[in-house]
Amino acid sequence: MDRATKFQNFCRRGKGLMRKMKWTLMLVLWLSSGNILAQVGQQRADAKDTGSSDAQLDAQPEKRGLQVLLKLTERVLVSSADAMPADKYSFVPTDGEFKGVRTFGQMVKHLSATNYILAAAALGEEPPADAGDELGPEAVRTKDEILRYLKGSFAYLDKAIEAIGQKSTPVKSSPISPLKSTEATRLALVVESLVHAFDHYGQMVEYLRMNGVVPPASRP
Repeated sequence: MDRATKFQNFCRRGKGLMRKMKWTLMLVLWLSSGNILAQVGQQRADAKDTGSSDAQLDAQPEKRGLQVLLKLTERVLVSSADAMPADKYSFVPTDGEFKGVRTFGQMVKHLSATNYILAAAALGEEPPADAGDELGPEAVRTKDEILRYLKGSFAYLDKAIEAIGQKSTPVKSSPISPLKSTEATRLALVVESLVHAFDHYGQMVEYLRMNGVVPPASRP
């Protein structure tokens, strides 16, 4: 089997894994949303029976579940970004149809900027001005700077998760999200960010292996 065939087979396996991860995250969203609706229905019934109108949604199970997924995503993405040598952050594939694709560094900045933008919407805040329409700050260029930016974006997402269940904190829709204003919830926006991150993790894996680097998550 020649190298091209081996690489194509690897890419197919990698894409299959990414699809499974995406569907897993979407299933979490669906199940969590169903759980929330069930809780709301029960609490409304309880409120009607007791005459109380201030029954509160217990969002702790949803928050704990999302925090586990967030930490997993952060660990996989940060370790992969750290594994790429600094002099390869400008790498972009050339053997095939890759015209106009992002460099490794640009890709990490993009997924970080998206984390910031969606987390801001979940917190009812304006996105950071330097998110640059999903491009990330122009001043962030070196490997160390990009890694700090990536870690900061996950910290911001964690803040958004902590706000789940807080009625005093509004939620905004985001122009980069397919969720309409009536559909945007904190939980949905956070899950969207995690799904997006794993989309790019698949690309990061390919970039790493093209440079002779085994992704940390695939090491023994």
